[in-house]
Amino acid sequence: MNQLKKSIRILLVCTAAFLFAGTAFANAEKPASSGDSNLANLIDIAGKQRMLSQKIAKAYFFYGKGIRPDKTRKQLLDSIREFDRNFEVIRKSTDNPGVQDMLVFIEMAKDELAQLAKQPYNKENASLVLDYSETMLEGSQDIVSRLEAESKLKKEAIVNLAGRQRMLTQRIAKYYIAYQAGFHDHNTVDQLNTAVKEFEQAQTALIKAKRNTPQIKAELEKVKKLWHVVAKFYKDVERGGLPVIVLATTDNIMATMNQVTHQYVELLGS
Repeated sequence: MNQLKKSIRILLVCTAAFLFAGTAFANAEKPASSGDSNLANLIDIAGKQRMLSQKIAKAYFFYGKGIRPDKTRKQLLDSIREFDRNFEVIRKSTDNPGVQDMLVFIEMAKDELAQLAKQPYNKENASLVLDYSETMLEGSQDIVSRLEAESKLKKEAIVNLAGRQRMLTQRIAKYYIAYQAGFHDHNTVDQLNTAVKEFEQAQTALIKAKRNTPQIKAELEKVKKLWHVVAKFYKDVERGGLPVIVLATTDNIMATMNQVTHQYVELLGS
């Protein structure tokens, strides 16, 4: 694929972002058409799309670096398929015009990223993977915000907060391994440091949440211990090292935060 095609591809996505952003502001939000528990579940699914956008890119880099290639290749393909399934669920579950417009925008980026995942790893393709993962994340965050705005009780904010932690684990690992793959620019380090800070701040807020059950408290304590193990690698990314431990521990934290998020969803339905 020559440079002109890549430039056109990126311009197409950026243009779509501009157009649909204008449409989103022009459309008034409709009231929630489903119960609070159903809306909380949909917010959880939309929030998971944020995580998957980062997990796809992270797995692409780990696989490209030859780190646990069987596992990371499977994770890459499975995450793309899960993103597609969730995409269809969201599209069929809401008639919010802003959400529907944003889904068209996201679809363009996800299809391009899926094509890149099938191609051999190289730094040029990896750079595009980073760009498209950011596009998918931004669009998915917009959908989460719109669905939250539909909530009458506003209790779903804690679902968003916990669900965003899933995304941050993968975002942190994405930029960590991107740095190890040769992306030593200031943006890579800055995005990594920002994501680490946001994760720690949110985790502190979740630990203090009044609605926490004993089970949620136990899960959050597990995350605290795992984070203590891996955070030192993120905060000293220039040093690098032990990528298998980083991969395994980060995914463990993500899985635990996924359980916590689902428990918050269940609480809202009770």
